[in-house]
Amino acid sequence: MHEQPTQDRPPQESGVPPRHCLVTGATGYIGGRLVPELLAAGHRVRCLVRDPGRLRDHPWRADVETATGDVTRPDTLTGAFEGVDVAYYLVHALGTGPGFERTDREAARAFGAAAARAGVGRIVYLGGLTPAGVPAAELSPHLRSRAEVGRILRDSGVPTAELRAAVIIGSGSASFEMLRYLTERLPVMVTPNWVGTRIQPIAVRDVLRHLTGAALLPPDVNRTFDIGGPDVLTYREMMMRYAAVAGLPRRVIVPVPVLTPRLSGHWVGLVTPVPNSIARPLVESLRHEVVCSEHDIARWIPDPPQGPIGFDEAVRLALRRIRDAEVTTRWSSASLPGTPSDPLPTDPDWAGGSLYEDVRERTVDASPDAVWRVVEGIGGDNGWYSFPLAWALRGWLDRAVGGVGLRRGRRDPARLRVGDSLDFWRVEEIEPGRLLRLRAEMRLPGPAWLEIGVAPDGTGGTVYRQRALFHPHGLAGHAYWWSVAPFHAVVFGGMARRITESAVTGGGSVA
Repeated sequence: MHEQPTQDRPPQESGVPPRHCLVTGATGYIGGRLVPELLAAGHRVRCLVRDPGRLRDHPWRADVETATGDVTRPDTLTGAFEGVDVAYYLVHALGTGPGFERTDREAARAFGAAAARAGVGRIVYLGGLTPAGVPAAELSPHLRSRAEVGRILRDSGVPTAELRAAVIIGSGSASFEMLRYLTERLPVMVTPNWVGTRIQPIAVRDVLRHLTGAALLPPDVNRTFDIGGPDVLTYREMMMRYAAVAGLPRRVIVPVPVLTPRLSGHWVGLVTPVPNSIARPLVESLRHEVVCSEHDIARWIPDPPQGPIGFDEAVRLALRRIRDAEVTTRWSSASLPGTPSDPLPTDPDWAGGSLYEDVRERTVDASPDAVWRVVEGIGGDNGWYSFPLAWALRGWLDRAVGGVGLRRGRRDPARLRVGDSLDFWRVEEIEPGRLLRLRAEMRLPGPAWLEIGVAPDGTGGTVYRQRALFHPHGLAGHAYWWSVAPFHAVVFGGMARRITESAVTGGGSVA
């Protein structure tokens, strides 16, 4: 199930012809929710993606066109803009490392140039709300980069609407999950000074309403717009009001001046599922007040009769979606720009040299459906049906070196789709009832996969087959494999045994 459309009338009914929209970041948090909104408003949609297979399991996949391309590779963009009226730029390189500003800059230039060559009528960009009166040199690298991308797009020769938002409140957003986990897990907090910073949060539904409406802006509009909700709150007030909405006891929050943004990022990364590589830029962005200085967008996209959604209601809506397992996209849905696409170990042209395997196979006295239900439910709160301490330790080590760790969890507690993040894995392929292939996104000296297959054995039972694969890069890769090989019997052997036992007994999760 996806979000209900925010638009009440398709443009045809109001006498405005539909637009042909190109959406980048369609596999990400905002892009994955914007596509059905644009479709509901009557627009045609083309998604620019590096891997079209990532869209396969989205409910709107059959209603959109796809173009294969990468904003970091200008040579792949040429045909994507053909016949496009409006191009949405919803990608950024946050979390890719210290060079993300350069990556963002080059990608924006390539995108703007390609749009201009193709005669695109409008670019719509979702940027970050920057504090008034603060020089660019004093902004966090994250906000500075978002502002620079906006300038590049506005200078591209294509009219650009840059919508600038602060904290987005919605199920699955990085900012919301940071707020949620800090508040729920820490009834007493010693916090950095930035909890006193004033912020103007906005509900994700209002973000989508503005993005959809921006497709119909007149061609002479080329500027920034501040977008925000009706409430201006400190981060401390946001945590207190979250606790009240969620029915939690009142939180005790003690700010201290000694926590730097770097230490704060590690603190957030320790308590929440948001990795340090993303938490630190978000925290650095909270050093300065981020409050809207204008509301000019209402001239072209009027507020709804009841007004924008307030903070408390936005939290209620987000918590309801989490409770009802209707989180359509998450901050971890997107893969990172520039991520290498190594060949799969099952590709016919696999030429990767060494390929280490750990293969486990068991015959199970349970139906394939029963086994598959357990397989598709692994990870997140359900755990990995293996030695819990070993998985937890691997997650801690990954976070210690800047990786995503084991706590990204799942988008849905029972169902997976291609592209979902699953703790420190990514769903690379899923054939319901038959095959699940996960690709590791932890920090490793080489790509790794975990593949689980389910097949009938011809007698009413099931053959369960599990493969862990690792393609070592250099000496470090070989050393890594052999250093962990002694633990495979406990980790992978235990996993195969306990998954199949759970299918037989119909038992619950095993961490």
